[in-house]
Amino acid sequence: MNNSNSRFENKTALITGGSSGMGLATARRLLSEGARVIITGRDQARLDAAVKELDGAERVHAVRADVASVADAERLASIARDRYGRLDVVFANAGVASFQPAAEVTEAEFDRVVAVNLKGVFFTVQQAMPLLADDAAIVINASWTLHRGLATASLYAATKAAVHSLTRTFAVELGPRGIRVNSVSPGYIDTAMYRAAISPDDEPGIISQIIAGRLGTSDDVADAVAFLASRDASYINGQDLIIDGGLVAAVPG
Repeated sequence: MNNSNSRFENKTALITGGSSGMGLATARRLLSEGARVIITGRDQARLDAAVKELDGAERVHAVRADVASVADAERLASIARDRYGRLDVVFANAGVASFQPAAEVTEAEFDRVVAVNLKGVFFTVQQAMPLLADDAAIVINASWTLHRGLATASLYAATKAAVHSLTRTFAVELGPRGIRVNSVSPGYIDTAMYRAAISPDDEPGIISQIIAGRLGTSDDVADAVAFLASRDASYINGQDLIIDGGLVAAVPG
């Protein structure tokens, strides 16, 4: 990380699910490059801990919000408008995992996952639209599972494919304003969500599928998000950047 970089000086970024994992790492990266950052999460204690960890309370504002709630999305946009007046970067990152055979998916689980992973992304972006500067950038967190079938991931992967579809349509709608919209598709990233979903016994088999020979880190994703959100990616729009160490591209010999 180049801390002397200032690509986001005087810019304001909104990061949903910013209290841990990829969201927190992205907040740290954008702060290091001069941004003001709003992070959201459902757990106030975790938000408070994140602000303390970021050690930048003067440029970090934490808002307790549930992305599955349209009312919370509206309130979040109002807070951003009143506090900063505009948004230059949105990282629609908040999401939940769900892995089980399709035959075992209940209606309640379907509604829970769709509410966060699809509805949450849609209304986060919708409510942010009036606040976006004319050269703003949106990055949506998708998943490698939209590119390669994975047993037990039917529900999860469907929501991630849906948000990449939103990436393309949002890019068309917002293009006349000079606003770019892209998505990232992380592979196996070593986060608390990964640890909750994957047994340690399964990890060697997972790593054996990755050309890079390791799990990804939250910083790997943060670097990619910062690139897409910056002017360095000014001619990249409506695309999905796969951050997976080669998991989707090829099978190691």
